[in-house]
Amino acid sequence: MEKKLKVGVLGATGMVGQRFISLLENHPWFEVVTVAASPRSAGKTYEEAVGGRWKMSTPMPEAVKQMVVMNVNEVEKVAAGVDFVFSAVDMTKDEIKAIEEAYARTETPVVSNNSAHRWTPDVPMVVPEINPEHFEVIRYQRERLGTKRGFIAVKPNCSIQSYAPVLTAWKEFEPYEVVATTYQAISGAGKTFKDWPEMVENIIPYIGGEEEKSEQEPLRLWGKVEDGRIVKAESPVITCQCIRVPVLDGHTAAVFVKFRKKPTKEQLIEKLVSFKGLPQELELPSAPKQFIQYLEEDNRPQVSLDVNFERGMGISVGRLREDTVYDFKFVGLSHNTLRGAAGGALLCAELLTAKGYIQAK
Repeated sequence: MEKKLKVGVLGATGMVGQRFISLLENHPWFEVVTVAASPRSAGKTYEEAVGGRWKMSTPMPEAVKQMVVMNVNEVEKVAAGVDFVFSAVDMTKDEIKAIEEAYARTETPVVSNNSAHRWTPDVPMVVPEINPEHFEVIRYQRERLGTKRGFIAVKPNCSIQSYAPVLTAWKEFEPYEVVATTYQAISGAGKTFKDWPEMVENIIPYIGGEEEKSEQEPLRLWGKVEDGRIVKAESPVITCQCIRVPVLDGHTAAVFVKFRKKPTKEQLIEKLVSFKGLPQELELPSAPKQFIQYLEEDNRPQVSLDVNFERGMGISVGRLREDTVYDFKFVGLSHNTLRGAAGGALLCAELLTAKGYIQAK
């Protein structure tokens, strides 16, 4: 790319916003030129606005420290200086819907980490290796919004990344019933152990709204574009429990699957390790070379050993074995703030750029 695209980060001071800032440092295609956050942060430098709340393990990039934070609600002003924005705003669902549409109407593409538009029928919710064809609904969304280049695209919930890609790799064997339990890291709630000391040596068996997302969102990924909207798949039926565990980064899933066409263990492993999609074919900057790895050891995947596989953009699977009630069971692991949040949105933006949906204004 000759000239980097100019990027704004909405909600830049929060944990996911910080992750966007760190991932975009030295990105070959994109450059952060604008940071925007709530009115209370506006007018301060980014370094002042974040203060002691920088939650990344790498230092704050020098390039953003002295940027003056803009008021995210001043849509026209923020949009004027950027080619597209990443959205990680902390607002109510209705407020997020409204502000993301407002940015899209200024002819500014919005790539969102938020859940507000995941079920808007003409908004694509995409894992780039799984359902890039859903970007086709953007033209219908533009008709509704009255835009030529503005639109909204979103990525799905972090909890499904550890098993939805696996089930996608096994599609030809027709999985039809799935039971999953996810063990979710505290950074999924935007927290560290310093912020949330009660999570040390603790497990909380409830995460609000998470079970419904974990059961339904994979079906939208596997759905079809019909009459300008995405219609979710009916199968497989998924039931899920979501548990918060004392881990900083990394969502683990224990999953049981029934298949209509009975595969062997060897066939299932082969499908996992050979599974790739458009990001791998196009060699996008953030794409993992190996999307899913299979680990033979009985005690893998482990968060401490495997969460950063492929810079946190790959999925790790292990303990695949036959089950006495279901056909097979396995354990999956994904990085919830990389593949599951900002990294997944960044990969979506790269694919949207490669496909011509995002261009310089």
